[in-house]
Amino acid sequence: MEKVLVLLLIALAVAYAVPDPRGIIINLDDGELCLNSAQCNSKCCHREDGLSLARCAAKARENSECSAFTLYGVYYKCPCERGLTCDVDKTIVGSITNTNFGVCLDLGRAAE
Repeated sequence: MEKVLVLLLIALAVAYAVPDPRGIIINLDDGELCLNSAQCNSKCCHREDGLSLARCAAKARENSECSAFTLYGVYYKCPCERGLTCDVDKTIVGSITNTNFGVCLDLGRAAE
């Protein structure tokens, strides 16, 4: 039992000895494969269609297509950048099929 504990401590020491700021599972850069948006630095795990591999991508800019927040964590259109709102007509079918698409708008600018 003591030998197992010592080996475990040595393995942990080696793992923490050389930390890499870019992760293998989290802190992924744009273009890297992902399974969920929480893994990406940009917080958008994007796929082109249902058969493609999902990759981290930049969030949608103003006046570009976007998706509303989804529980799936993988988007066909990325959500909007901070400060913008995705103007979308949400439907039940769109929520299930992840096809609620809209346009990123700056509501502060629209109110002026």
